[in-house]
Amino acid sequence: MSQAARAHIRLAELLGVLSFGADLGMGLPMEHVLRQCLISLRLAERMGLDEADHEVVYYTSLLVWVGCHVDAYEQAKWFGDEMALKSDFRHTDFGAVAAQPLFILRHLGAGRPLAERARLGVSFPGDGRRVAEAMIENHWLAADGLGERLGLPQRVRDSVEQTFERWDGKGVPKGAKGEQILLTSRLVALADVVEVFHRAGGPDAAVAVARQRRGTQFDPQVVDVFTGQAASVFAGLDEGSGWDAVIAAEPGRGRRLNGPEFDAALEAIADFTDVKSPYTIGHSRGVADLAGEAARVLGLGDQAATTVRRAGLVHDLGRLGVPNAVWDKPGPLGHAETERVRLHPYLTERMLACSPALAPLAAVAVQHHERLDGSGYPRGLSGGALSMEGRVLAAADFYRSRTEPRPHRPARSAAEAAAQLRAEARAGRMDSGAAEAVLSAAGHPATRRAARPADLTGREVEVLQLLARGLSNKEIAEQLVISRRTAAHHVEHIYAKTGTTNRALA
Repeated sequence: MSQAARAHIRLAELLGVLSFGADLGMGLPMEHVLRQCLISLRLAERMGLDEADHEVVYYTSLLVWVGCHVDAYEQAKWFGDEMALKSDFRHTDFGAVAAQPLFILRHLGAGRPLAERARLGVSFPGDGRRVAEAMIENHWLAADGLGERLGLPQRVRDSVEQTFERWDGKGVPKGAKGEQILLTSRLVALADVVEVFHRAGGPDAAVAVARQRRGTQFDPQVVDVFTGQAASVFAGLDEGSGWDAVIAAEPGRGRRLNGPEFDAALEAIADFTDVKSPYTIGHSRGVADLAGEAARVLGLGDQAATTVRRAGLVHDLGRLGVPNAVWDKPGPLGHAETERVRLHPYLTERMLACSPALAPLAAVAVQHHERLDGSGYPRGLSGGALSMEGRVLAAADFYRSRTEPRPHRPARSAAEAAAQLRAEARAGRMDSGAAEAVLSAAGHPATRRAARPADLTGREVEVLQLLARGLSNKEIAEQLVISRRTAAHHVEHIYAKTGTTNRALA
C-alpha cells in the first residue's frame, strides 16, 4: 500500500478546517467556531456533563454552522452581501414580534439602488419570504447531511438539529421548547452568541447579552452558570490561536480517518463547497478527477497523483470567504470585487495549513490560479516556483471551468475549452506537458508538436531567439509586448531548463 493510501487524518482536524469555512461564510473572523467550541466545553464541565455529553458538545460545536453557505445564492439574490446578513444575525433576538420583519427590512436589497430595493420589497412576500424562513432549516439539514457522510453519531446530529431551537419555543426546525431541547444544544447555542459579543466588547458585553436573552433564546440555568463564571470561561481565550487547544480537547481517543475514509470525507467536502453557487455544482470533484488522472498520464507516480487529486477536492474551499454577490454577478467585476476573488486561493491555503495532514494539499491547492509567467494569483509565482502538481491542478481547473457555465458566459464546448487551454500553454502561462496530460485525461486526442529543446515553451523559444541576438531583458519585453519582469522570468526559466547560466551558453 502506498504512503498516500495509508495517510490518515483526525476527524477533529477535518472539522476544524471546515469550521474556518463556516466562519468566512458567516462574515465572522476565523476561529469564531473554535472559540465557541472551547466556551461550550468549559460550560459543559461547569455543569457537570459526563464524557459522552462532552463528546456531543465538541462535535456539535464544530459542525453546527458548516451549512451556512448552502443557500447563499438565494440570500444574495434578496439581501445583497449574504455574509453581511449573517454577520448581523447574532445581534438580533428573534423572539420579539417585530424582530424578524425589521431585520429583513434592514437587509433587503442592501447596497442596491433605491428603486431596486423597492422592487424587491414588492416581490419579497412570495419567494423572498420563503427563502428567509427556510434559511436556518437549510443550514441544519446541510450540516446533518455532512455529519451523516462523515459518520458522526446520531446523538451529535440530533444535537446539531436542536441548536437552532429556542428556550421560548420560537426556534426551528420543530419549535421545541424548554427542556425538550437537549442540554448539549442549549450550551452550544449560548456559546455561539456570547463568543461574538465577547470578541467585540469583552466579558461585560457577553454577560449582558446572555442576561438580555435569558428565558427567551437561552436556558436560564445555562445563563446563570455562564454569568456566574464568565471570567473563568473566557480565561486565556484571546491568547494565541485556538486551533491547538481545540484539537487537544478532542474527547476520548479521537477518531481517525484512514486512506479510503479520508478520500470519502474530502469528496463530501468538495460537494459541500460547490453547493455555494449553482454555477459550481460538481466543479471540485471534476477538477480533482482530471488532475489525478493527468498526474498519472505524466508518470508522476501514485503518491503525487493521490496528492493532486485530494488537493483538487479542496482547492476551492476559500470560495466560501467571498460573497455570492461577487461569484454570481452576471456582469464585469469591479476592482474591489476582483481583489476579493483573487484572495480565495490564499484563504484555501490558510484553512488547510493548520492541519498537518492537509498542509501538503494546501501547498498544491494554493497554486491553482498561478501561471508560469507570473501573471496569476494570489502570489504571482512563476516558473520553478510552481510545483508539477500545482501546474497540473491549474490546467485541470482552467479546462473544467471553461466547460461549466458562469453567470457572465455560457459553458464552452470541450473542443473550445481544449483550444483555450492549448493557447494558454503556447503563450507560456500554462505548462504544456500538464495541459496535454489534462486534455488526454479528458479524452482529447494528443496533438503532435515540433520538439523543443529542454522542453521550452513556445514563449520561451521566442525569448531565447531574441536573447541569442543579444537583446536585453528590457528590449525583449518591448519586442514581445510583455513586462520587463515577465521577460526576466522567462530568461531565468530558460537558464534553469537548459542548465546554463548565460546567453552564450543558452
